[in-house]
Amino acid sequence: MSGVLGNQDRLRELLAIMARLRSPNGCPWDREQTFASIAPYTIEEAYEVADAIAHGDMRHLKDELGDLLFQVVFHARMAEEANHFDFEAVAAAICDKLRRRHPHVFGAVGPLTAAEQTAAWEEIKADERRAGERRADAGARDSHLDGVPQALPALMRAHKLSKRAARVGFDWEHWSQTADKVAEELEEVRAAAANAEAQGQVAESREIFEEIGDLLFAAANLARKLDVDAEAALRSANAKFERRFRGMESLAAQRGLVFADLKLDAQERLWLEVKRGE
Repeated sequence: MSGVLGNQDRLRELLAIMARLRSPNGCPWDREQTFASIAPYTIEEAYEVADAIAHGDMRHLKDELGDLLFQVVFHARMAEEANHFDFEAVAAAICDKLRRRHPHVFGAVGPLTAAEQTAAWEEIKADERRAGERRADAGARDSHLDGVPQALPALMRAHKLSKRAARVGFDWEHWSQTADKVAEELEEVRAAAANAEAQGQVAESREIFEEIGDLLFAAANLARKLDVDAEAALRSANAKFERRFRGMESLAAQRGLVFADLKLDAQERLWLEVKRGE
């Protein structure tokens, strides 16, 4: 029990520090911040948490989770100053939500499998979303895509949009059909690029821009159909490319070569050598 009380004391200390920073005698920078100005930092801290997890770095994970918690406290403090809500209300809201979304744990519903719980969670979320939209504007027309945040990374948002559409039947029956759509969109990129190149307008082509977007959306949809986290898969591909590219540079340097001066075929040989060595 003493450990719990100690943790509560540190949380109260954090809230007190935040109040002091925002006070008239506090920090000028903290006082001038708004929800909008802090939001980019909140997103950045969430990514730094994900990065620490990806690297298996528990020491940095502890620090990054603290930074993310500070963002929550910062937003809650600004809301309290504006008489909207406070940190206690934030904590109460998530407690209520977790109990509501786990009826098999806190309610009368019997045990569920992980798959059944996922389906139940999504259905409860959908019910909450529809109820919230009706409260916000009784005359508004509901959409099954309502509530997907605009600020999400585009790849993650594509996944969520296609998942929402799939919940009401707007989806391919098999992943292979989605793969065919990716191939179709790639051909449309090729056609748009060839057309723009013939006109000497590749850089200015709106058609290429549109078709590349369609291709990326189709790829994100394929990832969803294959139960792959597209955002995580792309982060992994980025890391792999970076690792192999740095490996090529290192091999070139070991052999007394300047990587940037090598012909493409020589660079590709280095790439294959690095790849085979993994």
